[in-house]
Amino acid sequence: MGAEANAVAEGITFTDDAERAYLNMAARAGNLIITSGHTSTQKGKLGDDVSVDQGYAAAKEVAENILKSVHQEVGSLDGLRVVKLLGCVNSTLDFIEQHLVINGASDLLHKIFEGDDGHHARSAIGFAQLPTGVAVEIEAIFEIK
Repeated sequence: MGAEANAVAEGITFTDDAERAYLNMAARAGNLIITSGHTSTQKGKLGDDVSVDQGYAAAKEVAENILKSVHQEVGSLDGLRVVKLLGCVNSTLDFIEQHLVINGASDLLHKIFEGDDGHHARSAIGFAQLPTGVAVEIEAIFEIK
């Protein structure tokens, strides 16, 4: 199956007629699609009131929303390669498992974009706070092959 079919098999639905946000949630630059930061509905801070499992689920949710924005921009997930993720985790000063949280996004992208198309560079960084108190924010870069 291609990435599009894999995403649908994972339960992701695409509504390309959704109203555009104030800012572009995904922008095309040459053969790259660069996303704005997408945030989780999960609020709170890892190392305090949000568990690693909850953070993982939040990162997966964010990745699903990133895919919806990318789909809205280009019309299909087929023919894309994941290049880079920047994962931001709202963390206490002593929380050191940001990478485990952002695995929620990476694992989903590996499932959807099989083989080399899903392998990507990634950063997982702890932040003292994120906008509106969300637990996770992620930016992504995709290549149109």
